[in-house]
Amino acid sequence: MPIDVDKALNAPPRTQQIAWTTRDVLLYHLSLGSGTDLRYSYERDLEVLPTFALVAGQGISAGDRPAEGLTLPGVDVELTRLLHAGQVVTLHRDRLPSSGSAERTTRIAEVQDKGKAAVIVLAHEVADADGPLWTSKMSVWARGEGGFGGDPGVAAGPKPPEGDPTHVLDVATTLEQALLYRLNGDRNPLHADPEVAAKAGFAAPILHGLASYGLVAKAVVDHLLDGQAARLRELGARFAGPVIPGETLRISVWQQENELSLKVTCGDAAVFTDAWARTTPGGA
Repeated sequence: MPIDVDKALNAPPRTQQIAWTTRDVLLYHLSLGSGTDLRYSYERDLEVLPTFALVAGQGISAGDRPAEGLTLPGVDVELTRLLHAGQVVTLHRDRLPSSGSAERTTRIAEVQDKGKAAVIVLAHEVADADGPLWTSKMSVWARGEGGFGGDPGVAAGPKPPEGDPTHVLDVATTLEQALLYRLNGDRNPLHADPEVAAKAGFAAPILHGLASYGLVAKAVVDHLLDGQAARLRELGARFAGPVIPGETLRISVWQQENELSLKVTCGDAAVFTDAWARTTPGGA
């Protein structure tokens, strides 16, 4: 069914109660390859990666749910037509709690016409009894849903400065990474079933965009922020290309005090472009 742009943009926000436990956080970290690093894999003195916010309320504590498409007012798109196109998350607390409950408010902020596809931008605001926890924007590429004469949108995010990066970080993914990451709630068969991946035009099941996103966050925290997850306050990226589990991500970083410009590649192909991170000083 075509996207009804006016209905989508003018629909009232949707609210939902979400909850998560320490068990969900531990599974999330393990799905990113935390292994025996007890900062991430043991509940005592647990560091919570800020990117966990994007799966909070969806993991094993939320129960067993089938994979679904994108169904919102004015939007009803099949799962096989969807690709994650970009993500921004901004933390509003010094630390993300390892367990808790909150209210999530979701609205469609933009519907961009890319010709053969539409980009749907979902804005989320999450707050608990003490106030805002985080906000995020998720861009979804909906194949075959463009051509309605809408605004094509503009590329957002800073460009890497000229010159060599100040840091280059290599992060290997594992063959089972997508299968583990699915347990955080996104069970799209594109990330597990070779037949589904082939129908979508991929040689093999691909890694979730948010899995790569979490791996980038973890690498930045571990190598540039002294292992202090709370120092990473914002991370944004446009998802430019797929990663096959087992491939290695190369993260190029241009650091200017507490602002990082990022470019993520896999071999010669771009994975994230227009990417950035905002941090706090050490000891904050």
